Parts: sequence; structure tokens; C-alpha cells
Amino acid sequence: MGIRAIQNEIGRRLKSLRLERDLSQEVVACEVKISRDHLSNIENGKHPLNIKTLYKLAEFYGVSMKYFF
Repeated sequence: MGIRAIQNEIGRRLKSLRLERDLSQEVVACEVKISRDHLSNIENGKHPLNIKTLYKLAEFYGVSMKYFF
């Protein structure tokens, strides 16, 4: 599995978590202190995700970092 596929899968899982909780991108982005555009790009696999941001998102959603891999 290449890096692009991993980015896409993480983005898909993040979007799924957000939609399951009926949250907007604006709410999630504000909580983890990133822009809504940045979150959108992450969810769509268009922007690399650093480990710090992934950790913040995992904490926000109450999931383990392992969930994304």
C-alpha cells in the first residue's frame, strides 16, 4: 500500500467518524485547531497529515491511533 492509498484511507475513516457523529467540518476543525479547508483536504486524501494532527483528531473522536491503520 503506497502513501497516497494510506492518505485516502485515513481521510475516508476521518470523514466516516465525523458523519457518524453528525458534525460539520467547521466544528471538528475548530476543536483540533486547523482550518476547515485543511480538514476537507485531509478527508479527501489531498493533503498529507502530520502525526500531531492525526493524534488530535484521534483524541477528539475517542479512537486509538491504530484505528486509522
